[in-house]
Amino acid sequence: MILRINKSKLREGINIVERIASRSTTLPILRNIIIKAKKNIINISATDLEIGVEWWSLAKVDKEGEVVIPVSIISGFLNYLPEKTVTLSSIDDNLEIECDDFKTQINGFSPDEFPIIPNISEKNSITINSSKLCKSLSQIVDIPSFSTSRPEISGILFNFENKELKIVATDSYRLGEKKIILDEPAKDSFSFILPQKSVKEIINIFGDREKDIKIILGVNQVLFESEMSETKKPEINFISRQIEGNYPNYEEIIPTKNKIKSIINRVDFMNQIKAAALFSGKVGDIILKTDPDRGGIEILSESHDLGKYNSFLPGKIEGKKEKITFNYRYLIDGLSKIDSKDILFETDGSGDPALFSPIKGEKFIYIVMPIKA
Repeated sequence: MILRINKSKLREGINIVERIASRSTTLPILRNIIIKAKKNIINISATDLEIGVEWWSLAKVDKEGEVVIPVSIISGFLNYLPEKTVTLSSIDDNLEIECDDFKTQINGFSPDEFPIIPNISEKNSITINSSKLCKSLSQIVDIPSFSTSRPEISGILFNFENKELKIVATDSYRLGEKKIILDEPAKDSFSFILPQKSVKEIINIFGDREKDIKIILGVNQVLFESEMSETKKPEINFISRQIEGNYPNYEEIIPTKNKIKSIINRVDFMNQIKAAALFSGKVGDIILKTDPDRGGIEILSESHDLGKYNSFLPGKIEGKKEKITFNYRYLIDGLSKIDSKDILFETDGSGDPALFSPIKGEKFIYIVMPIKA
């Protein structure tokens, strides 16, 4: 293999694949990447057997071939190279790198040892803007927690129906749902559950891009694919296993007939919750008291060792007086993901879930279970 490529372009490709390879602790070969050169295209791939990522770019290929090398070595070495053309040459199973006055050889492995990233047999597909998708995923990706007994809630649900995509996450104590309007309707309704770590990688890889992503559903895996700007060929392929099982019927717990409705300023509410958190108990409990007579919400907390906190947040309140206890961390996590000056806070009472949503704009809801006395 002999190819030439600009250093910054090569750095881009390494950045995309190295997170997958560098974190593998099971098989040593998985801490490597495979570089292939074919028909003026460079292809770099990595996998941890659950996730696979491939990157392509145009390059000057003088001789086709492939080589497997440790990602940490090439990634570190590239940091010291000037912004000039890099020449990559494979010698047996090793890689020689030349750039200006720099020259090195990295010991590699036989490409036969590297796992094959599988191709997907397409069942369904849809195209969506990558920035819109990743921004939405960022609002709910931190909600799930790992569960061996209920692996389906360890991931994020993607549900495509007509011109709408619903992405949902829960950990049984809270739930987030974001609705995204699609440019084109899905031919058939379909859904799948992705592991949380896969979704975090999707955000990391595609989040800063304004290109469209094609989402391709297979039998056991899902492929996210973007194209090169220069030609109608793939630039990035991200493939992930699906989580097997049926996602809970979460819509049953979404409150629909709330007796208490409050419109409050989101930032002021967050600041008062953070202040109350300094005096919260061992379980992070703070109390919200709705008061329609005064027109606002009283926020309280108390620690036997530290003292007490009390504040009042003005707002538009409908309904009755009620005292509800929440974990402050869950409140802050949800409120920080709502992109709205004012929010709607709804609940039916102290023992029922509370719903937070923006007043207008994005279709996002965040549901929190109260702490029972």
